[in-house]
Amino acid sequence: MHVTHSPDDPAADPITFEEFLKVDIRVGRIVLAEPFPEARKPAYKLTIDFGPVVGVKRSSAQITEHYSLEDLPGRMVAAVVNFPPRQIGKFMSEVLTLGFPDESGAVVLFAPDHAVPLGGRLF
Repeated sequence: MHVTHSPDDPAADPITFEEFLKVDIRVGRIVLAEPFPEARKPAYKLTIDFGPVVGVKRSSAQITEHYSLEDLPGRMVAAVVNFPPRQIGKFMSEVLTLGFPDESGAVVLFAPDHAVPLGGRLF
């Protein structure tokens, strides 16, 4: 799923802390990045290890403008791990890899700036 946002968008409606806690955002390490030529918009297929509790999950990510396939394995990323899986063509995307738009709207991945244990939950 790719949603286009800009810095000029108004802030979202307020939610409660309990509603925020329903969104399970975890840190993982990309173990495999593959081309996804069948995608309607340029994307990669990512295999991400979220540690022993969440496990290894797959994600389709529209990150081709800033990242090459060779640069992605080993990179830490954040993802929503409790959305239902989403069929994208013949590929089942199990998590939503998170990023921010740059000035032109291309995705820049969101990740911790220090090493943290795989599967750590955002709070």
